[in-house]
Amino acid sequence: MRNYWMAAILISTFMASGCSGAFWGGAGSGILGAGAGYEVHANAELKKIDEDLKAGRIDKREYDIRKDQIRRDSLLQ
Repeated sequence: MRNYWMAAILISTFMASGCSGAFWGGAGSGILGAGAGYEVHANAELKKIDEDLKAGRIDKREYDIRKDQIRRDSLLQ
């Protein structure tokens, strides 16, 4: 559900800005940059928990819980 709200906010921002050049030079690039940074962080966290599982630092149950949390908060995962 969180993904739908994030998409709705993004679409409404585009509609309110009229997709003008000023928007893309400022707020639009900031929104896209922040979203990309968040997704990069989510991907790094997934890799980290994969390594933790392989190394035996966490069990399969903990791995599944953490993986589900990361995927719920991500738009792309």
